[in-house]
Amino acid sequence: MPGAAWLGYQSRSGKPCDVRPLQPWRHPVKIAVLASIAHRTPPRSYGPWEQVASTLAEGLVARGHDVTLFATADSLTRARLHAEAPAGYEEDPSIDVKVCESLHIAAVFERAAEFDAISNQFDFLPLTYSRLVDTPVVTTIHGFSSERILPVYRAYDDIAHYVSISDANRHPDLTYDATIHHGLDLAQFSPGAGDGGYLLFLGRIHPDKGTHVAIEVARRAGMPLVIAGVVHDQDYFRTLVEPFVDGTLVRFVGSVGPQERDRLLGGAAALLHLIDFDEPFGLSVVEALAVGTPVIATPRGSLPELITDGSTGFLVADADAAVSAVARLASVDRHACRREAETRFSADRMVADYERLFEALAGCGRDGRPSAA
Repeated sequence: MPGAAWLGYQSRSGKPCDVRPLQPWRHPVKIAVLASIAHRTPPRSYGPWEQVASTLAEGLVARGHDVTLFATADSLTRARLHAEAPAGYEEDPSIDVKVCESLHIAAVFERAAEFDAISNQFDFLPLTYSRLVDTPVVTTIHGFSSERILPVYRAYDDIAHYVSISDANRHPDLTYDATIHHGLDLAQFSPGAGDGGYLLFLGRIHPDKGTHVAIEVARRAGMPLVIAGVVHDQDYFRTLVEPFVDGTLVRFVGSVGPQERDRLLGGAAALLHLIDFDEPFGLSVVEALAVGTPVIATPRGSLPELITDGSTGFLVADADAAVSAVARLASVDRHACRREAETRFSADRMVADYERLFEALAGCGRDGRPSAA
């Protein structure tokens, strides 16, 4: 199935579960979605975890389920909203992160008996509550910030229901219920002609993301570069990015919201995603495909799962290959990029994949686990 890897479902005893793939449930199911509180859900600009939580919550509501979103008080949702934090702590420096996160996580587990399943889109901390409740906790692992957090995931592997966001991001020490690629509300993305005459970097300004490599490639290819994103490493920005920003050949526009993101992506000849780490997913990559913009990327982490080399972009080994790829952009059909997003990276597909997993857990009971995909 595009976007997710599934085998047959079975309980730990080996008894098959009654699963009805891609069909609506016969009754609304009560689901808690636990979002990060670094930003509003959905985020105003940067905030990929919050964006995924929003897409999932809204999609489940649209499918008739009873959803409670645990997020910041300023969040926008059609689900029921439970808030302990007034706003995202990255947006309001007066908020004490540990205090708000403690109250936020405790709230969903204090109400756990009200729900048929908890979708943990937060991180590893909620796992430490999971043995205290009977409600299945489905934890989406958005990436491993460090090997030092693995002991928590290992400690709860026997009862956890882990979802990986790409096959590449699976850790060999953990047991996974499924791989579910992120999906987008494609109605928010308008196909663009790519006629702006520039290349685009969209993401965190950090060495891992290769902003400086994008500058080099654009310069050597003879095309202007627009850089959009939040600065996550000030020293890196000051030394390897800012000196090249001249407002003409290299423009830095900072963090952008959905409308400006859509405009920038649609006008770009290509998105440059020349990373220097193993990308867990790469939401900006599928956002580019959603507007029809091809992607030139390093084949690390999830990128070979997202990009079809030569069809929806180019997978390149280094800056030399990236410069050559820029010269071949005319060979990429932008309509094919959009079709790829519609087929593999839609919100409907993502929500259906999670729905199947929730249904499998409900069918198997507290100790049930879909077989590892």
